[in-house]
Amino acid sequence: MRRFHRIHRTRRDWATDIGLFLFAASFAAISSQSLPGTELSPAWQIADQVAGGLACASVFLRRRRPVQIAVVLLLGGTFAHYLTGPALVAVFTVAARRPWRTTAWVAALAFAPLPLFFAELPEYDQERAGRALTYFALMAGALGWGLFRRARQQLIASLRERAERAEAEAALRAERARQRVREEIAREMHDVLAHRLSLLSVHAGALEYHPSAPAAEIERAAGVIRESAHRALQDLREVIGVLRAPVQDGRPQPTLRDVPRLVEESREAGAVIAYEPPERAAGEAVPEDLGRTAYRIVQEGLTNARKHAPDAPVRVRISGRPGEGLDVEVRNALPSGAGDTDIPGAGQGLIGLAERAELAGGRLEHGRAGPDFRLAAWLPWPADRGAPGG
Repeated sequence: MRRFHRIHRTRRDWATDIGLFLFAASFAAISSQSLPGTELSPAWQIADQVAGGLACASVFLRRRRPVQIAVVLLLGGTFAHYLTGPALVAVFTVAARRPWRTTAWVAALAFAPLPLFFAELPEYDQERAGRALTYFALMAGALGWGLFRRARQQLIASLRERAERAEAEAALRAERARQRVREEIAREMHDVLAHRLSLLSVHAGALEYHPSAPAAEIERAAGVIRESAHRALQDLREVIGVLRAPVQDGRPQPTLRDVPRLVEESREAGAVIAYEPPERAAGEAVPEDLGRTAYRIVQEGLTNARKHAPDAPVRVRISGRPGEGLDVEVRNALPSGAGDTDIPGAGQGLIGLAERAELAGGRLEHGRAGPDFRLAAWLPWPADRGAPGG
C-alpha cells in the first residue's frame, strides 16, 4: 500500500493557502455575476457550483499534487465556469514549484484552445471574445507570476548558499590562519630555544663530568648557564610578543649582523668554529627578513653540530650579492662513533628550516657530503632589495 508523506506547513504556508482559497472562491463568485443567460438546467448549474467548491478546496492539496490538480481543472474548466479561479491557482503553483519542462507542458495544455479561439474569432460576439481573451490573459498572468516567484526563490536560495559558502570559506581561512600562527610559534620556539638550551646542556654537562674543576672555571660555567637561561627566557618573551602584537616592541629580531655573536657563544661553549662572513658591503646591504632567515639557518646548524658532533670542527660560510642570492653553508665533520650527546631533540629543526627557506622563495639542502655533514641554503636576494638593515 502506497504511503503519502505528510507535508509540514508553517503558519506562513497556511496563511498562503487560505489566501489562495479565498481568491479562488471570490473569483468564482464575482465572475459568475457577469455570466450571460444560459440554457443549462438547474441540476447542471448546481453540479457546476459543487464542482467549483471542490475545486476551491483542492487548493489545500496543491503542494502535494500541483500538476495533477492543474490538469484536471484545466480540462474540467472547458465545461464548468467555477473551475477557472482554482485552475489559475493550480497553474501558478506549477510554474512556481515544478521544473521548466513540466511547466511548459501544463502551459501548452492551458493555451491549447487558443488556436481554435483565433480560428472561430469572427463567429464570436464581442462579449464572448472579451471573456475568452480575459481568460487567456489571466492564465498568462498566473504563469508569469509563478515563474517570477520561482526565479525570486532561486535567487534567494543562491544568495543564501553564497553567503553560507562565504561564511564557511571565512571560517576555513581563519582556521588556516590559526594553523599558520601555531606553526610559526612552533618554528620560532624551536629555533630560538634549541640553541639556548643546548648551550645550557653543554655547560651543565661539563660541571657534571668535572666536579673537581677549579673554582674559577666552575664560576665561569655557572655564569654562562645563568646568562643562557636569562637569554632563553628573554627570547621566549620576545617570540610570543612578536607573534601577538601587530607592531614589534622591544629588541629587534636577530639578523645577519648577529651571526658573529652567535658564533662566539658557541665558541665559548667549546666548539671549534671557522666563520667566513660575507663581504662587508654585501653584509651591510642584506635585507632584514633575508638576514633573519640566514641567522636561523646558522643557528640550527650550530645547534645540530653541538648535539650530534660536539667535538667536530664546524665551518660557517655566508656569501652573496644582490641579484645573485645569498648562500649559507654550515659544515661539520661526521662523528667517528655514535656522535650523539644526551641532548634531546624534536627532529623538526631541519623541517622548519626547509619551510623557512621555501617561504622565502629559496631552497635548503642537507645531508652527507664526503666526510662532512653539510647544511646549505640558497635564498633569493633581488637586485632592488639592497637597502641596509641586514
